[in-house]
Amino acid sequence: MSHHPRSARLAAVAASLALVITGLAASPAAADAGPVEAGITVPKVENLAADFISGVDVSSAIALEESGVVFRDAAGQPADLFDVLADAGVTDVRVRVWNDPFDAAGNGYGGGDNDVAHAVQIGKRATDAGLGVLVDFHYSDFWADPAKQKAPKAWAAETLAEKAVAVNDFTTDALEELKIAGVDVQMVQVGNETNNAVAGVSGWDGMAQIFSAGSAAVRAVFPSALVAVHFTNPESSGRYAGYAANLASRGVDYDVFASSYYPYWHGTVTNLTSVLKNVADTYGKKVMVAETSWAYTLEDGDGHGNVIDLPSEATEYPVSVQGQADAVRDVIQAVANVGTAGIGVFYWEPAWLPVGPPSALDANKALWEAHGSGWASSYAGEYDPDDAGQWYGGSAWDNQALFAHDGTPLESLHVFAYARTGAVAPREVTAVAPVNLTVAEGDALALPATVTVSYNDGSSETQPVTWSDAAKWIDGPGTYSIAGVTASGLAATATLVVAQKNLLRSPGFEGDNGAWTKTGGGLTIGAWDDPRAGERSAHFWAANAYSFTLSQRVDAVPAGSYVVRGALQGDGEDAASSVRLIVSSASGEASVPFSMDGWRNWSAPTSAPIDVPAGGSVTVTVTATLSGGAWGTIDDIELVRATPTGVDTSALAAALADAEAIETSGHTPATAAALQAAIERAHIVLSADAPSRTAVDAATTALAGAVDGLLVLDAAARAPGRGILSHDNGWDTGLKDGAYTVRMNLWWGENATKLRLFENGERIATAALGYGGVGAQSAEIPVTGKKNGVYVYTGELVNSKGTTALQPVTVTVTDASPGKPVLSHDDKDGDGTYTLTADLWWGTNATSYRFYEGATLIGEGALVAATPGAQRATLSVTGATRGTHTYRVVFANDAGAATSKDLAVTVRG
Repeated sequence: MSHHPRSARLAAVAASLALVITGLAASPAAADAGPVEAGITVPKVENLAADFISGVDVSSAIALEESGVVFRDAAGQPADLFDVLADAGVTDVRVRVWNDPFDAAGNGYGGGDNDVAHAVQIGKRATDAGLGVLVDFHYSDFWADPAKQKAPKAWAAETLAEKAVAVNDFTTDALEELKIAGVDVQMVQVGNETNNAVAGVSGWDGMAQIFSAGSAAVRAVFPSALVAVHFTNPESSGRYAGYAANLASRGVDYDVFASSYYPYWHGTVTNLTSVLKNVADTYGKKVMVAETSWAYTLEDGDGHGNVIDLPSEATEYPVSVQGQADAVRDVIQAVANVGTAGIGVFYWEPAWLPVGPPSALDANKALWEAHGSGWASSYAGEYDPDDAGQWYGGSAWDNQALFAHDGTPLESLHVFAYARTGAVAPREVTAVAPVNLTVAEGDALALPATVTVSYNDGSSETQPVTWSDAAKWIDGPGTYSIAGVTASGLAATATLVVAQKNLLRSPGFEGDNGAWTKTGGGLTIGAWDDPRAGERSAHFWAANAYSFTLSQRVDAVPAGSYVVRGALQGDGEDAASSVRLIVSSASGEASVPFSMDGWRNWSAPTSAPIDVPAGGSVTVTVTATLSGGAWGTIDDIELVRATPTGVDTSALAAALADAEAIETSGHTPATAAALQAAIERAHIVLSADAPSRTAVDAATTALAGAVDGLLVLDAAARAPGRGILSHDNGWDTGLKDGAYTVRMNLWWGENATKLRLFENGERIATAALGYGGVGAQSAEIPVTGKKNGVYVYTGELVNSKGTTALQPVTVTVTDASPGKPVLSHDDKDGDGTYTLTADLWWGTNATSYRFYEGATLIGEGALVAATPGAQRATLSVTGATRGTHTYRVVFANDAGAATSKDLAVTVRG
């Protein structure tokens, strides 16, 4: 192996950190001796070897730069990405290699379009920056992972032996190109996350031949480079031990057993150390983490959704820059704890930034397609129709980058350097641990009295918490969020899942599985493989075509309508394969298929409901017919009551959106708190799986009342003075027509900030008033559309000190209906062609008209009201028959209608 100046570079980086932060010259030894002051806290990693690899995978870099992404240094100035990485303490760069990630027309599949040529570009720039290079061969034309290990297009029809030769040739040619370019290749990966297959080859005998072919090529071109194999799912008991044993028994030549480790999915770091150390100690291999990451935000940066975007998906560490540093530091420590065999950690895609903001989505899509800077382009659909073909788009990783969206490095990028020196920052809260509870419907709800508060120095403490009383509005199954406040004023959140009662025993195969009956082969109940939740699953796989059933009978079922639902993930099936979920009883049967969409892409169907009489029996069955090599897991099977159809909640949702848009900082604390309580109540009601009409209506009313009850902060010394109400009905138009203005006047006295107006005891309007001490105040409320009758108006003036009733006023409406129209015609010659004209010369105006001949409607239209002005409507008549025709017209408005006298027209011709 060519000498890689990793130790010297790390010492230089540590020294520069100390120099920048303290302003003093420091030797490498001194810089490594103690923690540096920083914006984040990183405890020094114990027993970290001088040549420990601090790596990153930046395979998307070229495509991003071609899309206009600019990387910057810590000062915010444009800089070369690889220099920025090296200055931050990174020692090595990993780059993935796909065989042919292009269609026949040369359009790239995306994800960086990482062919050999791209790898050479990235490798050369890394080498120029003093960084070592890990070459990651996927032996595929696009993404390879446990769910997808598709052979390259060129190898699709080849035999195993032919593929092995092709692997050796491709690896040799690619490495030769890298060697000619002067790339400092330190390590080569022969496959990526090859749990189930590699290059389209499954089964250990065949996979071993592929690994060995790639390894032989590495030994021939870069004899000093390390050869790595790569797997994932360290959380599964016995998995890595089994993989290493299979590699050893087949004589695969390799140096490094590499693992992916993402804290979201892969268990504890203690377990990671344990399973890697077992491989290292048993087989004398080096071990490392080839991929890890953590999110610093849940916000999306480019309009394409992220892999991790919900708080419930990221609970192991705070979602923050400090959380990123904590996560990476713990992974480094976990690998270092293996001993000298633990050689390094690579962070996956820390520079996969947005090419533009979400608001520029259309422009972003064009860049993703043109340069391959998204995770997949539409062109990838020909090769990967089920995943890329449906979900192609941008970066699903931008919230896990170690750079801000503008290309400036986050301080978490320095975690590799800080891990060597330690770093300290002023102590501050990094997270209040969220509370997550699941209870069965009907069980008592009890939230904890304390929550855990974490700090950036790694310490934590429990604090008492006071929860909102919004939980009292929970009604039925759903997922509910309850807010709380700790004793020190920190916000806390509890997520409460009220689950439907599941009538099945051991639905997740975690404990006593005696209730389940299986037939056929290939199925293991209570397996450790890939559970959806918990630690166990029902796992299936067989080398040859196979079938099985898995069933459970439940007796004495309460009367009702029931459905069955479950979850399955897997792949490798052929067109004739089928896995179905069935629920049956004496009254009938319902069946629904599972789909097999790949690793961790869970299919979770729900059957149609079946009715069960009181005391009846129900049988739930999974039936499968599968091709050889098809694999997967089944988990979380439920037999539950069918969810009733919920009522329309759109009005409540709209009212909630309006209420949440109100800025309450200028309102009295009591009324702002009342609005917040109403908002929380609305959220609870909307979070129910099937909200009731009563709950929705009550929450809507409560929200409206809380909004109306908001009081502006003012300087009032007492309740408002007593104002009076007046009106202009009859004075504005000369008609008591039902359209008028009610006016409030406070001639002098303590001002109000709000007027409430009531009509016959019901509130019809609320108006905000500007507080002005004791000066005059007034407000006008327009009233329209009142029918003839008597209307009593009352009101109240409100400020922060109280409420004062207004002097009432009574309005009598007698002229609400339109005035009576007059009908005329111009048929002077009696020829049957004429115009009917309806005139309202003066009076309450109409908003519509209708012409009748006898009892038949012959014309209608709208009128513009401008009481008391004149109105006219006309109707043309042609071809009237000989004789007398009788017409009338009706003018109408919301209050009523007026009809003209009959008009007779005689046609003589």
